[in-house]
Amino acid sequence: MRFSGSLLVCTAVATVNGALTRVTNFGTNPTNLEMNIEVPGKIATKPAIILALHTCYGSGEAYYQQAQYSQLAQQKGFITIYPTSKRDSNCWEVNTQKGLSRDAGGDNQGLVSMVKWAIKQYNADATKVFVTGSSSGCMMTNVMMATYPDVFAAATCYSGVAAGCVAGSPGASPASSDGKCANGFIIKSQAEWVKVAKAMYPGYSGKYPKLATWHGTADGLVLPVNLAEQLKQWSGVQGVSFSQNVTNTPQGGYKKIVYGDGSKLVGYEASGVGHTVPVHPTEDMAWFGL
Repeated sequence: MRFSGSLLVCTAVATVNGALTRVTNFGTNPTNLEMNIEVPGKIATKPAIILALHTCYGSGEAYYQQAQYSQLAQQKGFITIYPTSKRDSNCWEVNTQKGLSRDAGGDNQGLVSMVKWAIKQYNADATKVFVTGSSSGCMMTNVMMATYPDVFAAATCYSGVAAGCVAGSPGASPASSDGKCANGFIIKSQAEWVKVAKAMYPGYSGKYPKLATWHGTADGLVLPVNLAEQLKQWSGVQGVSFSQNVTNTPQGGYKKIVYGDGSKLVGYEASGVGHTVPVHPTEDMAWFGL
C-alpha cells in the first residue's frame, strides 16, 4: 500500500465549530495554513500551549474532535492550537527541503508563527509548549522537534515516522508519495538518523524535546518498523539507551518501550491495532507535565 517572524496583532477571527476560533494574520505563513485555537473559559496563569496536528485528509476542526483534549483544557487551563494544511490531500509538508529546514518557507515555519503569536497574545509560558499529532501529524511532530527543538519541551505522536524519512519523495500523501518510507524501506543506523535530524537545525547544541511515540502492530499504511526507526533516531539524539519493556501498559495489549529512565523517550507498541493508534489524552497530559 502506498503512503505512505514577525508577530502581528490578530485582525480577524471567525467562530469555527463553536469551541474553536479562527485566527488570521498571526505572522509569517508561507504555505497559507489555517490557524484554529481553543482558549478555555478559565485560562491558567502563564498557560501551556499544545500544537495538535491532524492526519492526511483531515483538518484542525476534525482533529479537535479526534484528540479529545477539550475537557482537559477546561480543567487545566491550557491553550490548544489546531492548524489546518490545505495542500497535498491536507498532509503536512514532511518531504521537501524547505519543509525539513528551519525558517525556510515550509509548513513548519507557519506552525511556529502560530505558537509565537499565542505565547504573546495570552502571556503563555514559553517553557511549556508541546506538539502532538497523528499519522501525517505525527510525521510533522518529528519534523517540528528537529527543526524547532528550542520551541517545544515535549512531544507525543501516533503512527508516524522518523524526521526526514519522507525526504525527497514527490509528495507527502498516500496518493502523491513514493511509498518508500511508509512501507518500511527507509532503514538507517542510529548515527545516520541523528545526522538527518541535526542537519535540520545546523549548529544547534541545546536540548531536544522529549518524545512519547505510539504505533500499532497491525498498521498496514505506515508499517510498524517505522516505530523502531523513530526510537533509533531519538534515542541517539537524546543520548539514551533501551532499558526495559513494560507489558500491558498503559492498558492491556500495549507494550511500553523505555529508554534510559523513561524521562526523555518512550515508545508504545499497540498489539493488533491498525492505523492509527487512538489518541491517549490522559497519557499525553502526564507526559507534558500537565
